[in-house]
Amino acid sequence: MKPRVLIVDDEERMATVVAMALERSGYDCVRCASGEEGLAAMAERAADVVVTDLRMPEMDGMELLRRLRALHPALPVILVTAHGSVPSAVAAMREGAFDYVTKPFDNDELRAVVGRALEMTRLQRENRYLRQEVASRYSPDSIVAESARSRELLELVRRVAASRSTVLVTGESGTGKELVARLLHYWSDRVGRPFVAVNCKAFAEGVLESELFGHEKGAFTGAVASRAGCFERADGGTLFLDEIGETSGDFQAKLLRVLQEGEVLRVGGSQPRSVDVRLVAATNRALRDEVAAGRFREDLFFRLAVIPIALAPLRERREDILPLARHFLARQCAETGRQLELGAEAEAALAAHRWPGNVRELENAIERAVVLARGAAITPEDLLLEQPSEGPAAATPAGATLQEALDAAAEARVRTALAAAKDQRAEAARALGIDRTTLYRMMKRFGIE
Repeated sequence: MKPRVLIVDDEERMATVVAMALERSGYDCVRCASGEEGLAAMAERAADVVVTDLRMPEMDGMELLRRLRALHPALPVILVTAHGSVPSAVAAMREGAFDYVTKPFDNDELRAVVGRALEMTRLQRENRYLRQEVASRYSPDSIVAESARSRELLELVRRVAASRSTVLVTGESGTGKELVARLLHYWSDRVGRPFVAVNCKAFAEGVLESELFGHEKGAFTGAVASRAGCFERADGGTLFLDEIGETSGDFQAKLLRVLQEGEVLRVGGSQPRSVDVRLVAATNRALRDEVAAGRFREDLFFRLAVIPIALAPLRERREDILPLARHFLARQCAETGRQLELGAEAEAALAAHRWPGNVRELENAIERAVVLARGAAITPEDLLLEQPSEGPAAATPAGATLQEALDAAAEARVRTALAAAKDQRAEAARALGIDRTTLYRMMKRFGIE
């Protein structure tokens, strides 16, 4: 849709000249002969920019500017006059004019001013949208945390966010490590600055160094121009380094220097550049074991783990499963326009599943179910959950003792019965063929709330 420009001028010839100049650039121009007519046109259909003459009978350009600013505070208004002077220009800018053009004006100059006004409007609109998106997605009220462990985690993140300390987030794949990093950023005073995320495993060693630290022109074959790295692009904000445990010893040494000195040296460069970056690193490896094996620098580990945050797998915080599933379902329904709910059998299947892929697997399962669902309620068949093989070996690691295997099978059976009975313990006990006292004892043993 063409940008709409409202032109207000009591001289018909001048309004026509302005309109012709702007229409050649693809703008949709509406001409009005007075300020009152311009206000009426805005009431009928809003414009993106207003270009108005300053000197007009009855309502002049300054009064029209004031009226428009009261009704549409973000609307850019450009004043045009043959009586340009510094005092009138200053007065117009104080009243909120976007810019000030004097007659006779150059058509290219006028088009450039209108283009800048439209660009400012676009950026303001985009900024409002992004702020609303951040507020809705990363506000404390929008984070699903029903289990005690999840609530404790969010409280820790909230306390840590205000600091400048480096954070090391650990946990299995799919547990939400990047979400924690984003919460640390959006809940801090760095929220207006960049958040830059890098997966260290996605780059070869030499490429990773250039990606993070930047490079100078001619530093290597193909470096046809200088380029700022992620540290420089994240200046004033937060840099998230995922899969930090996959990096080489040489890279770790260079990263350690950046963290110690607070400055980066581009590949092929000779002048260090100071950076102010809050670093959040993440890994699904046990870095202490990597240090013991000589694959990760101990000094870098301690530099990264100033504040360690460990994420529990979804199977250890099962109270979050159904609330998360409903949250993902609501989001998918909003995006697809479908109206669906989780059927009772689907909820039981979700609650009983062990979720080796954690929250990411759960989100994928809900997205898949929204696509495949044929009725108003999602069924277990729509989820297409991967079924474990028969026997306790599927739920226990290789080398587990017989008692550990039996315990794992018993725990899975108890959880399935509770989910199917919607946590009605008497009914679950009957389904299991045991009395309630035995069920309570098993729940306590397995840590089932």
